[in-house]
Amino acid sequence: MNSPKHKLCEESHFNTFYTEHIQAASNFAFYKCGNSDASLDYVQDAFAKIWENCSKIDFSKAKTYLFTTVNNLFLNTIRHQKVVLNYAKESPYLDETNLNPEYIMEEDEFKQKLMLVIENLSPEQREVFLLNRIEDKKYREIAELLDISQKTVEKRMSAALKILRSKIEDLKI
Repeated sequence: MNSPKHKLCEESHFNTFYTEHIQAASNFAFYKCGNSDASLDYVQDAFAKIWENCSKIDFSKAKTYLFTTVNNLFLNTIRHQKVVLNYAKESPYLDETNLNPEYIMEEDEFKQKLMLVIENLSPEQREVFLLNRIEDKKYREIAELLDISQKTVEKRMSAALKILRSKIEDLKI
């Protein structure tokens, strides 16, 4: 009889695990990064790691492992982006736009503050806002995608924009 650790190594158990958790993991990743393509990458990488390490993972802890892995992949990306940003800031001679360094710094600070405001929207508001403003989806498309009414999408977007407007007034540099 197989031990609980080896259940994940059986393709049928892994497929069931995948099917049961793909949507929740995708939502979690999307809420973390706000980008549907990146979130799909994180989730697929996490499932690949689980498959590669299936003999080491207790089946009862696999869901926790999945979400922890998605979170760690996201955090690794953020760390990498910080390294890239720091390199770019330390290499002003690479700036081909010839913008004032103070302006660039203020712009970066504003972008960071704006990202914080977006992160602090409710998950529902953030999701609708990012799908509309980043993914260029129409309200009707968002409603179909999220399986909600178009009126609900409009309400969430309106609330998100109201919050963003009030917070951006506070952000002006």
